[in-house]
Amino acid sequence: MTAQLPSPGAPLQHYVSTAPFDPMSVEVMTDEQAKIHLASQRKLMWWKFKRHKLALASGIFLLLLYGMIVIVEFLAPYNLHTRNVDFIYSPPQRVRLFHEGNFVGPFVYGRQMSLNMDTLKRTYSDNHNDVQPIRFFCRGDSYKFWGIVESNIHLVCPAKGGQMFLLGTDRLGRDVLSRIIYGARISLTIGLIGITISFVLGIVIGGLAGYHGGVFDLLVQRVIEVLQSLPSLPLWMALAAIMPVSWSPILIYFGITLILGMLDWTGLARSVRSKLLSLREEDYVLAAQLMGASSARIIGRHLVPGFMSHLIATATISIPGMILGETALSFLGLGLRPPITSWGVLLTEARSVNVIAFYPWLLFPMIPVILVILAFNFLGDGLRDAADPYR
Repeated sequence: MTAQLPSPGAPLQHYVSTAPFDPMSVEVMTDEQAKIHLASQRKLMWWKFKRHKLALASGIFLLLLYGMIVIVEFLAPYNLHTRNVDFIYSPPQRVRLFHEGNFVGPFVYGRQMSLNMDTLKRTYSDNHNDVQPIRFFCRGDSYKFWGIVESNIHLVCPAKGGQMFLLGTDRLGRDVLSRIIYGARISLTIGLIGITISFVLGIVIGGLAGYHGGVFDLLVQRVIEVLQSLPSLPLWMALAAIMPVSWSPILIYFGITLILGMLDWTGLARSVRSKLLSLREEDYVLAAQLMGASSARIIGRHLVPGFMSHLIATATISIPGMILGETALSFLGLGLRPPITSWGVLLTEARSVNVIAFYPWLLFPMIPVILVILAFNFLGDGLRDAADPYR
């Protein structure tokens, strides 16, 4: 039996469903599968970053540190410049909870100083009959919050008329713990400002060299090679030494920051250049050019965001270099100088072998430097792994 063909001129019958089409009905996914397949790039990166426990802990630690520098005056037990002349080179005091078997709460024993007439060295001993409870949210040394608001409220204070030197004191009787807390504001911010300068120079110069090429690219590469061939530390020392002695501490701070930023852009510029050399051949770049977009817009809006994750990971690795550079210059006496206080300035107290032998607690400012450097490196590892969530 043969099928009957429609007569000539008769309308053809169409068998297309007019019901709304649901694309999700083609492949039915479970809720767990949909959560992953429909997640955004940012969410995938966050999930992968959370699996890197060490990087996550480092990020939380750094967030707490950078939040701390906003309120260092409140957190420090003493004012930055408070001198306790009766307790010069006093060793760290131990915080205790129990006195003669009874719970007292956090307290320290009072100190008694005696002078060894043979060595002329001060020796301190705890007076177990002098219990000095540690106070919290208390009134202590006066300070100006960010140099503006006068206050005397602290998170933790010694007992009234007592002493509390948890990390000891220096040659002028100043509390080492309070000075470390104050020094964090300078040492941590110098890395952020320096990396900002470095990123602006690296992205702009490297971006123009990679996008346009030609003579400009050739000149940029020769300048980068010359700068990278110079040893870093002697170059930092030479540039820091030319700053006038008459400059105020604030000018010296910004001068050191500018030096660190202007010498750290070369590696980033080369990375940006190599990325743009490949990305500038993409079709969307040609489309933007045909639509009349400027070079700055194409680089800033279309090319740089394509490897922003790489830039973030680079920043987390470069900031420790800035902090170490400031610490090294200040330790050598060519960087920041008192009355500005940074971790590098504090370490100048421990340049003598005799001082380290007799007063080893003056090396305590080295501990936050090591912790911050490690935290930034672990954070950079986590961000680098999370930058490619599909791998």
